[in-house]
Amino acid sequence: MSGQLLGVQIDAVYHTALVFGGIEYFFGAGVQTTYPGSTHHGKPMEIIPMGKTDLPMEIILEYLDSLKEIYTAESYDLFLHNCNNFSNDFAMFLVGRGIPDHITSLPQTILNTPFGQMMKPQLDNAMRGITQAPVAPITTSKSAPNGSASVSVNGTSSGQSIETNGSRFPTGIVRYATTLKQLDALLESAKTNCAVIFFTSATCPPCKIVYPAYDELAAETTGKAVLIKVDLSEAYEIGSKYRVRATPTFMSFIKGEKEGEWVGANEAQLRGNIRMLVQMAHPPHPHTQLRLRTLQRHHRAVLFPKTPPLEKLVSKLGVRGNDPSVVSLKNFIIARETSGASDAPLPSLPKISGFMTDCMRNLPADNLFPAIDLLRCALADPRVSGFFLGETSTHLIVSILDKVELLAEECPYSLRIVTLHLACNTFSSLSLAIRLLQSKDFSNPLVQLVTSSLLDTSHPQARVAAASLAFNIAAVNHKHRLDDKPDILGPSAQIELMVSLLEAVSRESESKDGIKGLLTAIGLLSYGAPRSGEWADLCSGLEAKSTVAKKKALGDDFRDIVAEVEQVLA
Repeated sequence: MSGQLLGVQIDAVYHTALVFGGIEYFFGAGVQTTYPGSTHHGKPMEIIPMGKTDLPMEIILEYLDSLKEIYTAESYDLFLHNCNNFSNDFAMFLVGRGIPDHITSLPQTILNTPFGQMMKPQLDNAMRGITQAPVAPITTSKSAPNGSASVSVNGTSSGQSIETNGSRFPTGIVRYATTLKQLDALLESAKTNCAVIFFTSATCPPCKIVYPAYDELAAETTGKAVLIKVDLSEAYEIGSKYRVRATPTFMSFIKGEKEGEWVGANEAQLRGNIRMLVQMAHPPHPHTQLRLRTLQRHHRAVLFPKTPPLEKLVSKLGVRGNDPSVVSLKNFIIARETSGASDAPLPSLPKISGFMTDCMRNLPADNLFPAIDLLRCALADPRVSGFFLGETSTHLIVSILDKVELLAEECPYSLRIVTLHLACNTFSSLSLAIRLLQSKDFSNPLVQLVTSSLLDTSHPQARVAAASLAFNIAAVNHKHRLDDKPDILGPSAQIELMVSLLEAVSRESESKDGIKGLLTAIGLLSYGAPRSGEWADLCSGLEAKSTVAKKKALGDDFRDIVAEVEQVLA
């Protein structure tokens, strides 16, 4: 029938999904999840093993959140923005390759025919009730198995199987102890914060009432408390030492010393006592008591997404501009610029990464600008920057930073400025930014790039871009502090960045945007910082507060931000 109507043979209209960790991910009424094979599409006609990912599950879920902004229910289009585009983008991130071409190219094959063009609106409307039908909610436990996942996906479909080593909720777990040695080790690990021991037994029905609450509190207090469970029916030695007479009994410890003890399955008392204990062990920072409109909120990254004349840019690559990777990257950038992310399917990112790596190895510094600028444009899309979470692809970004720093003063201005813009665009994916800043292999050259560029007296635009990059770095670290999580940036990197920011803000007089970015970055780094030690000594020795205060003379536009930064430096 398809041959008669379209002039081409169509074997199936494909619906695809990705399955890993015992969960099926697909696009219909937005990004949806369900049990493998439980959707209304029926059993799969084909299951394709896609490979294995070593990415942590929390990183995968953060990337999935960025895809949800693009793959909304309203954006679904049977031909141009469908489940196969989602599966392709998600697979590219997870394993570095997309789904088979005969699936992703099918809609265009149909639209290339007169009958397909004529029937497009009717088919899209007719299929919407099927493609966006509701699915059964996930009610599984808060963990996902490691290793390969089973696949069972939908009707006229092609399932993509991915293995994962990540756990769905890797943080905040209750620790179990059956011997004194195990318990002592757990308490020792909590000597700098606090711990709670939940004494229970297999024959204690009231204990089971508060098990869920205790598990939730373990997740809530991750990094701040160690929550331990001891089953006295197995741990007689522990029960004897701690003289436990009844279950459930709870004992709390702070800084290695016993703080309290209570008995009974009272969930409200349990939650209240543990939260109070955590607050005692980790009193709130004085900055949280201030009223700071700018410094007490999350900040979006500063990006440089502007697209230059692409034909002219690509021509600068010479014969390399005809490489299929360059052509696909150029077409992707054009589609995203003209039609938006939803109508711009990802090109083959591994091939593009390989092309860029080859350029870095073989092109002289004076000729690198067009290649880096193409990559800079693409990285403004979080799907692309998310791909560079992979270790091999991350090396490409690091090699670009290292190249600029190695050239030092001999680095062409065009290469330095585009590298600063590219580095800013890596922050389009928060997952990538966090992962990269946690690695000294990336954070060290990044901070060095900021430092050297902030003090570039010859190029104001380089200083403005460096201030934007410093702001992005500080904003990610600041977000973790606001969310009560450990700092992303190491202490030495924070110190180096702060020294550069203070020096730069004292010198800068040409760019108001640059000054405002520098002041905000100083404030974000200082908010929630240690009140004593090396950080406090640095701010005092460099007279940070007075340096910032001098910028009041620039006028009312700077009054509010200067006042806030002064407060956190006080």
